[in-house]
Amino acid sequence: MEILLTLTYVAICVAIFKIFRIPVNQWTLATAALGGIFGLALLFITMAYNQPFSTNARIYFTTVAIIPSIKGRVIEVPVQGHTNQHLEAGDVLFKIDPKPYEYVVAEKRAGLADAEANVAQLKASVDQAAAATAKAKTNQELAQINYDRQKELFEKNVVAQATLDTATRNLDASKQATAETIAAEDRTRQAYGATVDGEHSAIVRLRNELADAQYDLDQTVVRAPTGGFVAELALRPGVYVVPAPFRPAMVFVNDSPTDRALVAAFQQNALQRVNIGNEAEVLFKAVPGRVFKAKVSLVIDVVAAGQLQTSGTLYSVEGLPEGRALVRLDLVDDISGYKVPLGSAGEAAIYTEHFHELSLLRKILLRMRSWQNYVFPEAL
Repeated sequence: MEILLTLTYVAICVAIFKIFRIPVNQWTLATAALGGIFGLALLFITMAYNQPFSTNARIYFTTVAIIPSIKGRVIEVPVQGHTNQHLEAGDVLFKIDPKPYEYVVAEKRAGLADAEANVAQLKASVDQAAAATAKAKTNQELAQINYDRQKELFEKNVVAQATLDTATRNLDASKQATAETIAAEDRTRQAYGATVDGEHSAIVRLRNELADAQYDLDQTVVRAPTGGFVAELALRPGVYVVPAPFRPAMVFVNDSPTDRALVAAFQQNALQRVNIGNEAEVLFKAVPGRVFKAKVSLVIDVVAAGQLQTSGTLYSVEGLPEGRALVRLDLVDDISGYKVPLGSAGEAAIYTEHFHELSLLRKILLRMRSWQNYVFPEAL
């Protein structure tokens, strides 16, 4: 950009010298050179501070590494990666052989059915023992009542000692029977086992194991997490996949507008007068000759070069990179009619309200840079 302005100034000087027939000597050349140096330097500084420009702009987007939750051999890949086929959330990406997991689910279901039958039998035994205990306690209460009545009659000399002795033996026998039935009930309850929220622990454990096995079976069908498409698909039936974080089966690109961002990196001293809502313009190298309107939506308050993470070494200030400040831009113009791939590089300019007259010059220079994109160095 500086070269363009310098060349423009040189062209103006040559035109002035020609039109007004100014003699070319050391004084006129020195005056033109010094005037150009001071004038252009002042113009560059003022424009860079109030109408900042960046050659580092890019459309960033989010991707999801598709990692299967289970291991197995792929049997079907219905998506097409080479066509950028749009997928909705929940669409099938690929399928893993479900047979090993179906066997596990069937085994867990059988185990749960057996456990439910056994628990039902144990529960019946507990109920029977509890009923026997209740009956024994009732008999003991009747024997106690009979003993108390016979004792009272014996004290009044109404009944003989033999009658009281019989009531005493019956009371002792009922107490012994009650103790035995209580002990039997305790044994059946111990055999029944513990409960969780009123349900047998074995049933709870086996039901959870069945749910876990069913979850693994459901994971044999891998689905799209959101709307998007699969890029550079290399997965084929027969490939054995494992749930390893460093070996994703495919890369899924989110194509929602909220999952992409146009970000430009500016020098730190160029953002002192930039505010949210400032007008901006962007050019993409993929679209020569076009400049698109945008607005500043966010000035990110951190610089990546300054972040610290816990480590076992001290940080040195020598040779640290300066780092650039990032600004997020929202496009105002529609670029859907152009082939601008996600991740495309571009250049951006922001127009503040300070020295706004210079924004016209910045716009002209930006369009001149856009015209330069018609030149393809690789084709030369």
